[in-house]
Amino acid sequence: MKETDREAVATAVQRVAGMLQRPDQLDKVEQYRRREARKKASVEARLKAAIQSQLDGVRTGLSQLHNALNDVKDIQRSLANVSKDWRQSINTIESLKDVKDAVVRHSQLAAAVENLKNIFSVPEIVRETQDLIEQGALLQAHRKLMDLECSRDGLMYEQYRMDSGNTRDMTLIHSYFGSTQGLSDELAKQLWMVLQRSLVTVRRDPTLLVSVVRIIEREEKIDRRILDRKKQTSFVPPGRPKNWKEKMFAILDRTVTTRIEGTQADTRESDKMWLVRHLEIIRKYVLDDLIVAKNLMVQCFPPHYEIFRNLLSMYHQALSTRMQELASEDLEANEIVSLLTWVLNTYTSAEMMGNMELAPEVDVSILEPLLSPDVVSELLDTYMSTLTSNIIAWLRKALETDKKDWIKETEPEADQDGFFQTTLPAIVFQMFEQNLQVAAQISEDLKTKVLVLCLQQMNSFLSRYKEEAQLYKEEHLRNRQHPHCYVQYMIAIINNCQTFKESIVSLKRKYLKNEMEEGMSLSQPSMDGILDTIAKEGCSSLLEEVFLDLEQHLSELMTRKWLLGSNAVDIICVTVEDYFNDFAKIKKPYKKRMTAEAQRRVVLEYLRAVMQKRISFRSAEERKEGAERMVREAAQLRLLFRKLASGFGEDADGHCDTIVAIAEVIKLTDPSLLYLEVSTLVSKYPDIRDEHIGALLAMRGDTSRDMKQTIIETLEQGPTQANPNYVPIFKEIVVPSLNVAKLLK
Repeated sequence: MKETDREAVATAVQRVAGMLQRPDQLDKVEQYRRREARKKASVEARLKAAIQSQLDGVRTGLSQLHNALNDVKDIQRSLANVSKDWRQSINTIESLKDVKDAVVRHSQLAAAVENLKNIFSVPEIVRETQDLIEQGALLQAHRKLMDLECSRDGLMYEQYRMDSGNTRDMTLIHSYFGSTQGLSDELAKQLWMVLQRSLVTVRRDPTLLVSVVRIIEREEKIDRRILDRKKQTSFVPPGRPKNWKEKMFAILDRTVTTRIEGTQADTRESDKMWLVRHLEIIRKYVLDDLIVAKNLMVQCFPPHYEIFRNLLSMYHQALSTRMQELASEDLEANEIVSLLTWVLNTYTSAEMMGNMELAPEVDVSILEPLLSPDVVSELLDTYMSTLTSNIIAWLRKALETDKKDWIKETEPEADQDGFFQTTLPAIVFQMFEQNLQVAAQISEDLKTKVLVLCLQQMNSFLSRYKEEAQLYKEEHLRNRQHPHCYVQYMIAIINNCQTFKESIVSLKRKYLKNEMEEGMSLSQPSMDGILDTIAKEGCSSLLEEVFLDLEQHLSELMTRKWLLGSNAVDIICVTVEDYFNDFAKIKKPYKKRMTAEAQRRVVLEYLRAVMQKRISFRSAEERKEGAERMVREAAQLRLLFRKLASGFGEDADGHCDTIVAIAEVIKLTDPSLLYLEVSTLVSKYPDIRDEHIGALLAMRGDTSRDMKQTIIETLEQGPTQANPNYVPIFKEIVVPSLNVAKLLK
């Protein structure tokens, strides 16, 4: 209490301090005192009322407890009296057993009397029911069947109540109503037949389907009633429960399975497109059936049957089973594509489950896949393996077919720009295109895998193409008269390389995602190098053809006959130009290289003729005449190659200037200036070697051995700084030794 008093005083002090913070508040002290007095009186009044209320409640509770105690004592006395009376009446209850048996017998007799009419008319009802079933009046037939079963079950139940162990009487009743079970089975057959044709029946006569559903519902109610009674009496009539609802769904399930399996009209032996036809029939049938089920069948069944959802599940399961069966067969590559395209794309597309007429009941996003990922992966592996073998075989066959064209007596076809070509690139890439289009129907991943496969096989194919082109060249060199159109077909082979390059780029651009292009270019072996090699070797073989025809005329260069007025260079120019008229059928990138190579080789052969010491000038007049002839022929060659290189934007003068530079050394009249002229030549052509200089000086015919040696030694001491853009040419020229020169003489 002291603690409470202290807290109260402290609280009061705080309140007073809060009221008297300013001097003017002292005038209101009396007013504050009266207000606090009123509050105190109000609190004391509420406190007294609360205490009084609590006291009244306690008083009432004590009174009720006292009354309850008295009631308990009265009940205890009553229970004692009841227990005494029960013990005294046990004997009386046992003496009423006969009365109980009489009541049971009376109940049985009452049931028999009640069903007496039905008992005597059982044969007639059976006949009527049979007739109604045959007539298709299923509801009426079921009503009579229910009456028969009710009479039978009522009698058997009363017999069971009286003497459950009396099997003789139970058998007697069952045998008397024996036809009832047969009628039930016959009626069930009719119901199942209607259900099997339910998708047709619901369009022609929906009332018949409704009748079947009503009969099944009646039987379900009877089953539930009997099962409820079984919990109390353990009695179950024969043939119960019928579970016709469960059997109905089983029948529908079998019907769906049979419908799916029955759509295969052909086999691989009779029709190569059997699987495509089979899948298309399945698609059409399933879509039509589900639309009918959604729009018509749901109106014939109670909502709790969820008939559309159940039918959808049945069709999905039946389709999954059928797809598994098809996947387990030994399918060909095109059949695997058809199956996977249908399973992965068609099934969920607007052509089937995604059809607007099935929405919103069918949500394709929650449908389980028809084939497991493992089966799909296995099929894809099989497809890729088969496709690999097929592509290899197709490429081999395409190459063999193209090779047969190479030996034809007629020229190859030309494209719209007039360039020779064969059908090989078109055949190869048409095949790739077809396979990629097929793969794209299945998935992006498969499309990428097929593209990688095509590029890999293309790389191997180009290696074989290169080998065959080389064999073609070697076969021609053994007999240059055969094949007749060798040049034209070699041009076509060269042009094919450019077509292949363009087609590969186009294929990647069309079927490869942008973000994958870099990775693909790194992971795939470069085919451009192989194609360039094939084209380069083809160009070289054509140039060999040219130089084989020029061999005789090239051998006349730098000879006495040449000096006396040979027209070898004229023939060379005419021959080269004639060949290059045919080479105009070569596509620009390779024709450009070929023109440059032809110029280089002609100049190279000209310089080789200089270095082979075929002639030694006897006088300054001969040197002047020879040098001037070389300058004229260099100009003639320059003009030729300028003409051939027109349109390429290339300088065709570079190599021909080498001949002019050599002519300047030969033309020089003052031998004392030879060192300066030769040093100028060496600085311009740093790959020129001592033996080249020696051969050049020997051809002049006026240089002593000592002078040659001095010039060569002096040049060796001086540094040579090569132009970074300089293309070596002299290093390919071999100067014959002195002994060889003597033998040649």
